[in-house]
Amino acid sequence: MPGAVHTMLREVMDIRQAAEYLGISGDTLYRYASEGFIPAFKLGNRWRFKRSLLDAWMVEKSGPHSSDISVMPKQKKPVRRAR
Repeated sequence: MPGAVHTMLREVMDIRQAAEYLGISGDTLYRYASEGFIPAFKLGNRWRFKRSLLDAWMVEKSGPHSSDISVMPKQKKPVRRAR
């Protein structure tokens, strides 16, 4: 069974598999899990992610009434005028 298909079928994923599933970096996923932003649990000292909980979380966050997500444009520093 190819790796990508195998990852899609697993209910409990490690951080690498979950990051691949979500399409984000492992570092970002680790930060999200540590901050409690994304559903995760620790098994021993390693983060684990249930696919069904990630799917439900994505549906919740992508819904039309989702107020937890706000994409803010990067703020530019004010330009000083020449004298």
